[in-house]
Amino acid sequence: MRSSNPVFSRRGFGQGGQAGFNAGPQAQAGNPYAQGAPAANPYANNPYAQPQQGVPGYAPPTAPQTDRMTMDDVVSRTGMTLGVVVASAAVAWMLNLNLVIAIVAALVAMGLAFWQSFKQEPSPGIILSYAVFEGVFLGAMSNFVNRFAPGAAMQAVLGTMAVFLAVLFLYKTRIIRVNRRFTQFAIAAGIGYALLSLVNLGFALFGAGDGMGFRTGTVGILMGIAGVCIGALFLALDFKSVEDGIAYGAPRKQAWFAAFGLTVTLAWIYFEFLRLAWILNSD
Repeated sequence: MRSSNPVFSRRGFGQGGQAGFNAGPQAQAGNPYAQGAPAANPYANNPYAQPQQGVPGYAPPTAPQTDRMTMDDVVSRTGMTLGVVVASAAVAWMLNLNLVIAIVAALVAMGLAFWQSFKQEPSPGIILSYAVFEGVFLGAMSNFVNRFAPGAAMQAVLGTMAVFLAVLFLYKTRIIRVNRRFTQFAIAAGIGYALLSLVNLGFALFGAGDGMGFRTGTVGILMGIAGVCIGALFLALDFKSVEDGIAYGAPRKQAWFAAFGLTVTLAWIYFEFLRLAWILNSD
């Protein structure tokens, strides 16, 4: 099974057989990205057809596979991971941690995120550790921003929830269709935004925009809106990855990858809203 999410694809959702997805007809049938499906099989594109004995494509019935990822697994792991983020953010807020600690926590969280992204197997310890440091970063930054723009943190929370529900609705109603073109556009937009953010960081290090680079005023607002929109695109990729994982029989442990991807995307969207709220409330 090939995931639409490029991060999931790197970690096994899109690598034939490495995570146990392409082990047989279940993964081939109805999989638009499967390679090498038998041309003589009239049921290759219909996962619901029941071939009869003597008809091409027939396979003897096998015992039902167990230990497969379900939506409950994804919801529980995601709830656990986001719960750790929220709890550690609350602690960082109450302890009034300074920006130095926030930056260190952000760097550690980034390192853990890259470490997990390049592992072939999900590691709950790494994922939950990432959640702790990401929460510390977001909590400290939210507390700092809230001093200059009261209510910014709550606005960011509400904005993130609104984007999540909106993308979920658009995805479930198939108004958003995650296909190859959508994925390519999202990846290109993400890369472009990342490069622009690096350029902005260079300007910020030289003191431009009071240390914010060009992420102030109108330009900052436009960049923030672009960041939220691109984050929403990646949220749709996450939903597609979860749907594919369940449909093609991903092992239950892969639910941790789904939780990790959703947490990373939601944290990104929240931080973009936080910066937007700061700009809008400080003008």
